[in-house]
Amino acid sequence: MILEVAMLNIKAGQSPAFEAAFKEASSIIASMPGYVRHELQKCLEVDDKYLLLVWWQRLEDHTVGFRGSDDYQRWKALLHHFYDPFPTVEHFTQVDLG
Repeated sequence: MILEVAMLNIKAGQSPAFEAAFKEASSIIASMPGYVRHELQKCLEVDDKYLLLVWWQRLEDHTVGFRGSDDYQRWKALLHHFYDPFPTVEHFTQVDLG
């Protein structure tokens, strides 16, 4: 399993509109092949800052499947105009400690 992580800095004062748009966009990402689950966390210390966590079965489910889909264009239209700056997205895999 792969964990996608993105720190989302939203334009000042746009958090309520962002959250409403994200609620709508959640159904888009949840419908993608290889999608497992996602969370959106709001920062307590910094206004208009969020952490997006998305679990995928494989890296390509995100980088090729989701980003290459027609539905990704709708995701972009709903959300990308809120970001300042545009987020860096990174992918992680669990370390076996045992």
